[in-house]
Amino acid sequence: LSKVELRVSCKHLLDRDTLNKSDPCVLLLMQSQGQWMEVDRSEVIKSNLNPVFAKIFTVDYYFEEVQKLRFEVYDSHGHAGVGTHDDDFLGGMECTVGQIVAQKRVTKPLFLKYGKFAGKSTITVISEEISGNNGYVELAFRAKKLDDKDLFSKSDPFLEIYRIDDDRSEQLVYRTEVVKNNLSPIWEPFKVSLNSLCSCEEKRKLRCVVWDYDSRGKHDFIGEFFTTFEEMQKAMGENKVQWDCMNPKYKLKKRNYKNSGVVVLLDLKIHRVYSFLDYIMGGCQIHFTVAIDFTASNGDPRNSCSLHYINPYQPNEYLKALVAVGEICQDYDSDKKFSALGFGARIPPKYEVSHDFAINFNPDNDECEGIQGVVESYQSCLPKIQLYGPTNVAPIISKVARVAADEERTKEASQYFILLILTDGVVTDMADTREAIVRASYLPMSIIIVGVGNADFTDMQILDGDDGVLRSPKGEPVLRDIVQFVPFREFKNASPTALAKCVLAEVPKQVVEYYSYKAFPPRCPQTHDA
Repeated sequence: LSKVELRVSCKHLLDRDTLNKSDPCVLLLMQSQGQWMEVDRSEVIKSNLNPVFAKIFTVDYYFEEVQKLRFEVYDSHGHAGVGTHDDDFLGGMECTVGQIVAQKRVTKPLFLKYGKFAGKSTITVISEEISGNNGYVELAFRAKKLDDKDLFSKSDPFLEIYRIDDDRSEQLVYRTEVVKNNLSPIWEPFKVSLNSLCSCEEKRKLRCVVWDYDSRGKHDFIGEFFTTFEEMQKAMGENKVQWDCMNPKYKLKKRNYKNSGVVVLLDLKIHRVYSFLDYIMGGCQIHFTVAIDFTASNGDPRNSCSLHYINPYQPNEYLKALVAVGEICQDYDSDKKFSALGFGARIPPKYEVSHDFAINFNPDNDECEGIQGVVESYQSCLPKIQLYGPTNVAPIISKVARVAADEERTKEASQYFILLILTDGVVTDMADTREAIVRASYLPMSIIIVGVGNADFTDMQILDGDDGVLRSPKGEPVLRDIVQFVPFREFKNASPTALAKCVLAEVPKQVVEYYSYKAFPPRCPQTHDA
């Protein structure tokens, strides 16, 4: 998975305000299933018809997809936020992620409704790919004894950092907040990617500018200094680095001019961004658990119409899905042992309904030897159980979550859990399942649900957070989107690799998201027995 950073600027925006200039803000929308969905929005820049937005939009990039983007510029009105009324609309532009990535810089005219040009307004979008070895840096700046630019009060300073590119053009990296009425401001710490700050080149020149904020957009220049990321790194630990903030005009005119204040880098922290392969190569094991639906709606396994019918010449859908996904997961698990569970059946010896039983009937060790061991346990358990119901999956999600919670306490990136649930119908315990998924999203685990047979699986799509954020019955959102749902029938005539590719596509991202959230680095690369 590649991520792309997008930076936006505009020129010659329409002036919607009678007294001041427009206060523009950009909304980024992405097309999903024919609908435009807002993904993110920029800050509001006061009274400026040629804004350079500090906000960096980050989007996932898929080479094999056409990803449509729409940028909409609005005139914002104070606390009411960004209205989306026609009279506040300054123009929109549509393009694809592919176009921006291929051209690196796209400038297009802005259009109003019905294809009408928004005067001479243009929007420019610049893209940069975040490479796999990229990290980000956290910086904390303050200033001391800045020049006072205001007559009746003190300056309202803010700091801008620009990266100087090879063609000598300047790229805005970050703009701090404004600290009101203060000549020795302490700005909030902030994070930027190393790619954004210095193109991952420590010696690349950076220009830092301090301004006195003006609400009409005519900011007063206080001073500037030049540095590099290499020099900034001296501020790690207890050390601080400081620069004279210089105004070149004053330096020429005033004989005793020393500076217009000093800027101090109080702290610098480097955070490396790791990839899925970093974790795998560091020894993180993928532990695979399969859970099989043994409810009565599957049909009597002795009947050839049953979804659980064992045909010696043709594996059923349960087996096809299990083997397709399991064969990929087994490459990432050194002991090649898989937990295999069943739910929704009456099981021996008392024939009580169970929603989380080991299909090898060993309650102390539910693991089978390899995918073949799971297949054999599945086939031998069918004659011993009575298919029943209901379709409750929350108990199995909670069972795997308990093991994942024990793993989490080690505070190491050593084991990640994938639960494959194979079911022929919509779950009965939807509220409990949603609650269990929200809890599991805080743990090192992902859930893949494959719908087997021809049931209507519409309600199952809710569990897959692709169309919106999944929430518990109390309204708590998932921390990460960890569920992938697919109906097997969509892959009935495709190769097994197509199903595996589809259901496992999200897993690397989910693994990285979890360990990044926990700030667990990969373990040191180790050699493992094949």
